[in-house]
Amino acid sequence: MTQQAEKHEHAARHEPRRSPFLYVVVCAAGVATGVSKLITAAQERNWEVGVIATPVAMNGFFDSAAVEAQTGRPIRSAWRTPGEPRPFPPPDAVVVAPATFNTVNKWAAGIADTLALGTLCEVAGLGVPIAVLPCVADALAAHPAYRDSLTRLRGMGVRFGDPYAGEPDPDGGRPEFRWERALDLLGP
Repeated sequence: MTQQAEKHEHAARHEPRRSPFLYVVVCAAGVATGVSKLITAAQERNWEVGVIATPVAMNGFFDSAAVEAQTGRPIRSAWRTPGEPRPFPPPDAVVVAPATFNTVNKWAAGIADTLALGTLCEVAGLGVPIAVLPCVADALAAHPAYRDSLTRLRGMGVRFGDPYAGEPDPDGGRPEFRWERALDLLGP
């Protein structure tokens, strides 16, 4: 580790924080375009926010430049090298929104092949509060592996919001994705 990296890591560990730190894990679902609503709600509740996105979500599922400007931090999607300083402090809580079929199943199986999944596997083992807003089509939600994954993750203390399939309403519109619900699941 370079001397500069050691200084940054030391400062991050010993710097007093005014607000708790929230990791927001964003997966590749169409509603991800609205992740700024979650960030705004979190900041209004005095959270500092850092965003971790799945690699596919980084391919245009949300406005990454706007999110970086809103949080004042880079979005993380790839592993850092051992000499690089940690860009975020340890989380006080984590929100996964939107959470896809793929991410939920891999996470429950302990697969950590992306930074997002590796982070989720690790924080679950540390006892960090985690809230999840699933965004999964009804046909996928009926899959036995998905139901088993929900059971396993709930058994690990993960808190789930109501499922969101994104199916059109009878009038042709889509129901609102309730971003703030994730923060409510974390508690006060």
